[in-house]
Amino acid sequence: MSNYEEGSIIEGKVTGIKPFGAFVAIDEKKQGLVHISEVAHGYVKDIADVLTVGDEVKVKVMSVDQESGKISLSIRATQEAPARPQAKPRTPNAGGGGARKPQAAQQKQQGFNTLEDKLKEWLKQSNEIQADLNKRAKK
Repeated sequence: MSNYEEGSIIEGKVTGIKPFGAFVAIDEKKQGLVHISEVAHGYVKDIADVLTVGDEVKVKVMSVDQESGKISLSIRATQEAPARPQAKPRTPNAGGGGARKPQAAQQKQQGFNTLEDKLKEWLKQSNEIQADLNKRAKK
C-alpha cells in the first residue's frame, strides 16, 4: 500500500496545520501527520509558532498503518537533540533562613511513590508549615 518504510527520512511539504499537529505531503498522493509532540525537542505550545503551510520539512517515518494507510511522521527525530545545560549543584538553605528544611530532607525518598503516599507526605508538610505560621502569629 505504501512505499515508505519505518525509519526512512524523506522531504515533505506542510499542507495543513491543526492544534494537534501538521499534515505533511510526502508525494503527490500521500500525506502523513506530524503530531505536535514530534515537531521539536522542546515543548511546543502552539504549532503555528514553529510551522506554516508551505514549509519544506525533513521528516522521519515513525509508523505506517497498512490497513488505514495513515503515516506517522516526526520532524524532531531528524534533528540532533540540543545539549542539556549542566545543572548547578544546590546548597541547602541557600538564599535565606525561614522555616524551609534542607532540600535533602524534603526529598528523602527517591523513586516511585503512590499518589496516596505523596498526599500523606504533602499534608504532613502542610500541617507543619501551618503550625509554624500559627506559632509566629501568636508571638
